[in-house]
Amino acid sequence: MSAPKSLDALRREIDAIDDSIHDLLIGRMKVVEKVRDFKRDYKVKIKPHREAEILYRLISRHQGPFPKRELVRMWRELIVATLTIEGPFSVAVYLDEGEEGYWDLARDQYGSFTPMSAQGSVRRVIDAVRSQKATVGILPLPRRDDDDPWWRHLVTESDDAPRIIARLPFAGPGNDRGTDLGALVICPVAQEPTNRDHSFLAIETDDEIGLGRLGSALTHAGLPPAFTAAWHEGRASDPWLYLAEVGVFAVKDDRRAARFLDRLGKPVKRLVWLGGFAAPLTADELA
Repeated sequence: MSAPKSLDALRREIDAIDDSIHDLLIGRMKVVEKVRDFKRDYKVKIKPHREAEILYRLISRHQGPFPKRELVRMWRELIVATLTIEGPFSVAVYLDEGEEGYWDLARDQYGSFTPMSAQGSVRRVIDAVRSQKATVGILPLPRRDDDDPWWRHLVTESDDAPRIIARLPFAGPGNDRGTDLGALVICPVAQEPTNRDHSFLAIETDDEIGLGRLGSALTHAGLPPAFTAAWHEGRASDPWLYLAEVGVFAVKDDRRAARFLDRLGKPVKRLVWLGGFAAPLTADELA
């Protein structure tokens, strides 16, 4: 029977493993440099669906006592470091007075050393992303009681309009300054599927249709609603805007959209897809 290893021997073994991890990291970055060449003409380099798929795969294969949340945090730093190699990357964060939790959510998702700017209004975040003074923007989750919802500024069919690309936190709450705080991320890139997606659509109508009727039409069309909200300027002549988050991947020209409009039974001026996100990891997956 062999004698137990000494503490020094175990430390040398850890050092050797660290060297192997470091060598693999160096090798990974050499591949990233080749990817950068493929993306050279991309205006925005970020691929949210790819980032989520990497983490889904690693969490599903993970073994042993190393905490999964810390594993996600390590890979988030790695992913963002990769983005900075591919091109400039920065974050605009909505930071209302007295609410600093959005900054923490942004840091956890987009890295400890990524340039981040605090913006005092949601409109300034949207403008920063639209002009690409910031690559991505962090905004509060939509609320039904919001008198001036930020999502209405995304209701345009312009190809370079900011779109929703992620929901935070992705790996559950950390030590952020904010209880049960959640956010959405915007960036001018199209949503791509991961098989674990939510999508957002906006509906503009001349007349009020009601959230109940909206939800029923979405459900019957195969677009199960996870959240709905409405906004109206106040004058009778002003149009109504509705937001719907649905628990499936859906994009422009989706056949379910035609079924939804038919079921709604009310004339719709515009239906605009606003992007979506790969679903965050669940508590069971992170346990």
